[in-house]
Amino acid sequence: MLDQKTELNLRGYSIIDGQSHAAGGTAFYGVDPATGTRLEPVYHCASLADLNHAADLAEEAFVAYRKLSGRERGRFLRHIADGIEAIVPEVVERANRETALPEARLKGESARTINQLRLFAQGVEEGSWVNARIDPAQPDRKPLPRSDIRSMMKPLGPVAVFGASNFPLAFSVAGGDTAAAFAAGNPVIVKAHHAHPGTSEMVGQVIARSVRECGLPPGVFALLFGAGAEIGAALVDHPKVKAVGFTGSLSAGKALMQRAAARPGPIPCFMEMSSVNPLFVLPEALHTRTAQIAAGLFGSFTLGVGQFCTKPGLVYLPRNADADLLVAEVKGFVEKATPSPMLTEGISKSYHSGIASCQAHSHVNTVAQASSNGASNTYVAPVLMQIDAAELLANPELATEVFGPSALVIRYDSREQLMELAGAIEGQLTATLHGTDADLAAFADLIAILERKAGRLIVNGFPTGVEVCHAMVHGGPYPATSDSRATSVGTYSIYRFVRPVCYQDFPQASLPDELKNGNPLGIMRLIDGHLTRDAL
Repeated sequence: MLDQKTELNLRGYSIIDGQSHAAGGTAFYGVDPATGTRLEPVYHCASLADLNHAADLAEEAFVAYRKLSGRERGRFLRHIADGIEAIVPEVVERANRETALPEARLKGESARTINQLRLFAQGVEEGSWVNARIDPAQPDRKPLPRSDIRSMMKPLGPVAVFGASNFPLAFSVAGGDTAAAFAAGNPVIVKAHHAHPGTSEMVGQVIARSVRECGLPPGVFALLFGAGAEIGAALVDHPKVKAVGFTGSLSAGKALMQRAAARPGPIPCFMEMSSVNPLFVLPEALHTRTAQIAAGLFGSFTLGVGQFCTKPGLVYLPRNADADLLVAEVKGFVEKATPSPMLTEGISKSYHSGIASCQAHSHVNTVAQASSNGASNTYVAPVLMQIDAAELLANPELATEVFGPSALVIRYDSREQLMELAGAIEGQLTATLHGTDADLAAFADLIAILERKAGRLIVNGFPTGVEVCHAMVHGGPYPATSDSRATSVGTYSIYRFVRPVCYQDFPQASLPDELKNGNPLGIMRLIDGHLTRDAL
């Protein structure tokens, strides 16, 4: 258990070399978005010297950490999970003050963070994730003999992780990127999000304690604070950083992608950036489940004040009476809604700007907009807008993400026009269809289009809410992410932070345990094209 007096004493400094690192950088505070109140303590931005020190330590730690067994890495991940579990009441209270997210939501996010750490621990302890492959030598093969060839996944090196604004736990200091990178055998340097510094420091203290108590080199983890772009940019530029995980805006993500690509030695950059998560209501479902779909849609696009990367922002409906009823139902929900605070004043301003930009277009009709009732700057109200399909096709910029509780309904006139609309959609994290079995059979061509557009297809549900499991895909084509082959949720996300290494004609004693003939770890391996746990 944690010593609360020691571990929860917020200091306002970065964590480097396993301890709070006093620095004289620019100061900033966490802010309660519901009241505008500054929250103690004052936080100090890391310097470039701090970053260099953290990167040097991470590189030193990589030499030892990459060699740890899956069981040892699993113990480390479980220790972090146990540590977070011990401070859930305190971290939820601080996160609530820094984000205005409800305590129930934050308790759920805490559980998700803890469970995904344990899920990765389970995976690395079992060990088969390394994708071990063995093609034994064939010295008598004609016309040429074959060498003994073996391969497996190995870690990349220090990984930079950027905390997200909208998930202060599950996509931040000990979130999925960090868990995946640790599980793969990489040290992690986290750039904390300035919107929830206290929450970040609490979790950072837990990880630093786990590093110490598991006997790991202190450079396995560092936490850097920074209120601007300087430290984040320098982190991506640093030659000892070998990969980046980021969740945030398209503009920031693109800037970091360009920096990663422009390095003398470019590095993989896994960015989750922008998604409007289109939702299609097909004819039979529209006719039979109007009220149910309307209620679920409103709940989904306003959940968490619309600050989910999977919020359904575009809704495709035919031009008929059933669709009119659905829009009227959602309108009623919007008109009764009350304003809520967004995560930061900056995010609130961006939301207002995005809505104003849409509403300024002559062909966009504001169906309903809840009253703000004179609420303060961070508070926003839900908005429902509508546009004709032809106008959206002519003005594709109206289909870009507005981060917040809004939705744009697109009304189409024909099946052909629907297919044109679907073909025009950019890359997305999700695409949702509401339909009966007959609908889905009749619109198989629509599903085929959406398979190329999104990482996750959903039937008769809503995209908000991402299960952490082995099969989950939380990714998609650009601009949803920088690499459509990857996911940032689920155990498959570990493959972002590894690379395949091949061993040719190595003696048994020099091979990793995963590739030795006797299979001492008992993992699944692909031997001569056949999956087996048998020894060779």
